[in-house]
Amino acid sequence: MDNKKIIVTGGAGYIGSHTCVELINAGFEPVIIDNFFNSEKFIVDRIEQITGFKPSVIEADCADLNTLSSVVEDLGGLAGIIHFAAYKAVGESTAKPLDYYYNNIASTTAMLKLMEIFNIHNFVFSSSCTVYGQPDVLPVTEESPVKKAESPYGRTKQVCEDVIADFKKANEDLRAVSLRYFNPIGAHPSALIGELPLGIPNNLVPFITQAAIGLRDHLTVFGDDYDTPDGTCIRDYIHVVDLAKAHVAAIKYLIDQEKGLYNIFNLGTGQGNSVLEVIKTFEKVVGQNLDYRIGPRRPGDVVQVYADVSKANEQLGWKTGLSLEDALRDAWRWENSLKEKK
Repeated sequence: MDNKKIIVTGGAGYIGSHTCVELINAGFEPVIIDNFFNSEKFIVDRIEQITGFKPSVIEADCADLNTLSSVVEDLGGLAGIIHFAAYKAVGESTAKPLDYYYNNIASTTAMLKLMEIFNIHNFVFSSSCTVYGQPDVLPVTEESPVKKAESPYGRTKQVCEDVIADFKKANEDLRAVSLRYFNPIGAHPSALIGELPLGIPNNLVPFITQAAIGLRDHLTVFGDDYDTPDGTCIRDYIHVVDLAKAHVAAIKYLIDQEKGLYNIFNLGTGQGNSVLEVIKTFEKVVGQNLDYRIGPRRPGDVVQVYADVSKANEQLGWKTGLSLEDALRDAWRWENSLKEKK
């Protein structure tokens, strides 16, 4: 395909910025659409520092179809869209369900409408393992039942996947995939881009690194009475660079298809680690003990979930190459770079 332009919504965010780097490395030209609600503009410069290429940036709300239409018209032909832009905190979604339903679903439908208007065929959707709820059998495969979501965030991902499936039935040329992420962690090894949570982090690893560097008094472990070997929740933690590379594999997979399709892939390592295992691994990697305390369970958390990733391995030709230790080392390097910047 001659056209290498890929719209990346939320492209200045955590996963989006790393995916832009990997797209550029693979010869694509990402065009970032971001309203910078949960990201920083300096990240775009960092993408250029890493790759030598500065992506075009359109500051816009991804639910604003009129603005997006004029943007796409100016861009000309596009190879596809990778849609990250969404609110993403499980706990926050239980407190602000309407914000999550409006933002996440409206932006996805707007992107699909754009594809319909401008005859764009390739769509990669940023989904989540939260669609599985609390699975009956582990590891989770793509055939595992999509159960009642444990949070409004998880429900928005389920609804968006349903919207894509319905749109595919009405548009035979659509080539789309939903990538169900497990738990992205880490940062680019350059320490130029990484996770930038606003306020108190909702995710484990940035809370660990902030506690270790002194930004937090201590780390809270939300519950130690779950039915797991050490009582803490188990997740499948995947290095964000491995995750970003999966998006490049996905867009190439779609471009290579001769017919329309809608497919779903799990993206994880295939291995679960408990919260306490992650804490102990971090302490080992950086040589520093953490002050952590056991707190009450957090609403919306499932007990344990980890992936069967054989489908992505086989059909996308993608595999993880980085370890939990690598991810925690890179996250710590990134946290230290932020301290130096300040």
